[in-house]
Amino acid sequence: MAIVAKICGLRTEEAVQAAVAGGARYVGFVCYPPSPRHIAFHEAEKLAALVPAHVLRVGLFVDPDDDLLGEWLEGGALDMLQLHGTESAKRVARIRTIADLPVMKAVRVATREDVEQAIDVYGSVADRLMFDATPLADDPQALPGGNGVPFDWRILEGVTVPKPWMLSGGLTPENVAAAVHATGAKAVDVSSGVESTRGVKSVERIKAFLAATAKL
Repeated sequence: MAIVAKICGLRTEEAVQAAVAGGARYVGFVCYPPSPRHIAFHEAEKLAALVPAHVLRVGLFVDPDDDLLGEWLEGGALDMLQLHGTESAKRVARIRTIADLPVMKAVRVATREDVEQAIDVYGSVADRLMFDATPLADDPQALPGGNGVPFDWRILEGVTVPKPWMLSGGLTPENVAAAVHATGAKAVDVSSGVESTRGVKSVERIKAFLAATAKL
């Protein structure tokens, strides 16, 4: 099966080039100041200009207001929005309308019921869903995403998702094949799993992750 990959949290030209050269279908830029992967719009715009047309540029936001979205959308540097906060279905639909771009809603899941609820709530308003892990309750550095924590992939077995979806949460070059085989995912997202230290992307690990997905 053809697996597409998204490399998220890119902040340098070298990381963007490694993602593109390795065959990533999506590249992600994080607009969330508490994250070590946060990047200012003017820097993201420069990196987005390096991305060829066949690779989609995704902006990751956490409960963004209209003004913030307007700042990022004005220059046309993004092809898709990823919402990683507690946005309601109504808010997702509103953002999709004002942005006039595809929207991917990330949801944190730990049980089969979480998955089914996410489908019920967001399946009709988002263009794509992302299933991510629930952060550890005792982790003082926990973020809405990018914590390097996987969830029990078995909760996705046999689930019918009415929209395209992406698997995230603790994926690495070493475990992505097992994750895909367990879940049937056709799209995967990685951030912390291709870093040398928290928030710092490793070109070699980006290459290794994309090489691993290319074999699937």
